[in-house]
Amino acid sequence: MYSIALEHRVDHRELAAMNNLTPTATLRVGQQLRIKKAAVIAEAANPENGATTSGLGASPPVVGAAIPEAAEPPSVTPAAAPATTLKSQPKAVRMPYSDQVLAELKAAEPPRPQPEALPPMVVKIDPKPEAAPPPEGPDAVDWGWPAQGKLITSFSETAKGVDISGKAGQPVFATAAGKVVYSGTGLRGYGKLIIIKHNKTYLSAYAHNREILVKEGETVVKGQRIAEMGNSDADQVKLHFEIRKQGKPVDPMRYLPPEKAS
Repeated sequence: MYSIALEHRVDHRELAAMNNLTPTATLRVGQQLRIKKAAVIAEAANPENGATTSGLGASPPVVGAAIPEAAEPPSVTPAAAPATTLKSQPKAVRMPYSDQVLAELKAAEPPRPQPEALPPMVVKIDPKPEAAPPPEGPDAVDWGWPAQGKLITSFSETAKGVDISGKAGQPVFATAAGKVVYSGTGLRGYGKLIIIKHNKTYLSAYAHNREILVKEGETVVKGQRIAEMGNSDADQVKLHFEIRKQGKPVDPMRYLPPEKAS
């Protein structure tokens, strides 16, 4: 719309209004637009070029073919400019805008062809990836959420787990039954940390606690309170939670039940 209006020296908003379109409407190849005879009006308004003028009358609008969106207006000098397709007769004069003038222009317009209906667009949406099925056999783990709160950090190769925000002193729970294999502050960047071994395949880790309520070697059950949420070695109160499968971090969201943390 901008390119066509620029080439024919009309305002793109006027061009859109003349064709009952919005200024940002998408044009199709082959679509016809009515274009105001700006060149003829400018010529008639300039007495130096010797042009004669005539009344407004019933001057019909000029019909031109739309340019594809990717096309740009040709760059030419005035001397080499191609001949315009605008009709030179009858001449028109520049008239101030009014409802009466607009009504006369619309009455002079030929009937507009109805645009062809476009076929409906079919959009293919890929199904959302499903969570990993729970493991079966001796390594099966009945997972549960370690705390209530807002999930503020998702799993990534850098994060290695998820972060759940909360309040200082809020309870932290064992996500599944197991044995506490670490309880302390020896791992830099984790603050007060608890690691629970659930079986030969899975471990879970709970970091940045304010207080640790279990000891190494202690057996815990699912849902048991094992710590209080805090901000040890962290910039805010939160629980950093990890699940490790055969020592490698995996996305906890693929193992935790579907209900949200909060």
